[in-house]
Amino acid sequence: MNVPLFIARRYLFARKSHNVINVISAISAIGMAIGTAALVLILSVYNGFDDLIEKNISDLSPDLMLVSSDGAAHFQADSVLTGRLLDDGRVAQLRYMLEDNVFLSYADKQGLARARGVDESFEESETFASHIYEGTFQLHKGEIPTALVGSSLSRKMGIHPRFLDPIVLYYPDREGHISPSNPMASTRSEKVFPAGIMSISSDTDAELIIIPLHVMRKLMGSRGEEVSGIEIMLKDSGKRAVRRFKKDYAADCTLLDRYEQQPTLFKMMRYEKLAVFLILLFVVLIVALNIYGSLSMLIIEKTYDAATLQAMGASDSLVRRIFVTEGWLISLLGMIVGLVAGIALALLQQHFGLVKMPGSFLVDAYPVILKIQDVLFTVLGVAAIGLIISLLSTARRS
Repeated sequence: MNVPLFIARRYLFARKSHNVINVISAISAIGMAIGTAALVLILSVYNGFDDLIEKNISDLSPDLMLVSSDGAAHFQADSVLTGRLLDDGRVAQLRYMLEDNVFLSYADKQGLARARGVDESFEESETFASHIYEGTFQLHKGEIPTALVGSSLSRKMGIHPRFLDPIVLYYPDREGHISPSNPMASTRSEKVFPAGIMSISSDTDAELIIIPLHVMRKLMGSRGEEVSGIEIMLKDSGKRAVRRFKKDYAADCTLLDRYEQQPTLFKMMRYEKLAVFLILLFVVLIVALNIYGSLSMLIIEKTYDAATLQAMGASDSLVRRIFVTEGWLISLLGMIVGLVAGIALALLQQHFGLVKMPGSFLVDAYPVILKIQDVLFTVLGVAAIGLIISLLSTARRS
């Protein structure tokens, strides 16, 4: 029989002579339950928003991006390699893309933007079309090239699909010399007309303009099949399938998955989640300090019990383990109740969307995704805090 566990359980659930100890223990357990439930719920909501962001980005970022192996911003597409990729049964579609910074002029306003030239297959993307909230999702009106403009960029430049003014794109002539007296004479220019306003993410909306690939190549004075990257869309977009495909072509080319295409964004998302977890864990630590007070008072109350146990042959370490187990049971009891409540609320929100989002947003209710690893980290963190507080509160008996 585990003597420390048996006696600690009796102390926890038996009626004590001093009711204040009962109250402090109950407060400690309730606080641990609330902290645990908050950890599970907030991490699940954070997972939901992360998934929402990833889905939005995935409409613009392909499963894999073929880039230059030597790190060059632009390169000539290898027809042999692209032929191999097209013949691979796992590939659903290849899209050519050419991207660079350009200077914009619209009516009486000027600014900088990130222009992305895309081929005709881009217009087949039904999921991306959902991001167009003003105008139409097309890159040509008859023979006239058109553009899709980020919402923040359109507001800054005053661009609207209903207006008749063209967007003039300027790019330095790579084969000419820049004249200090008249720099604009050393640039190439192309005109496109705004067709639609898109909204993807704050960073993207502030700088991106999508135009036809042939216009971008003409603007840059490109020769041949110059691209910034080749977008590879797979039939199976699962993480395991993407990793396997990338590994199969590792010796032939450089392929970037979505996380490598947007490293800053995904690192920021991971660090933010870690920061939220640590902050909430610190709140649980503050709540767990009630256990310290509860155990201290219990030790004082049970001084004669401890003396009796020692007279019967119990060692100081055994007596100390009794009170450590008592404190840990309080924290574990609160943790279990909090886990049940947090998981239940997260699943209800995930499947029924009980709590609605205020205002207009991409989703009606707060997005929630419950992940088993978050639950495990919560259990480990809360259990460790409860054990450490219990050890500290009984340290003076060692």
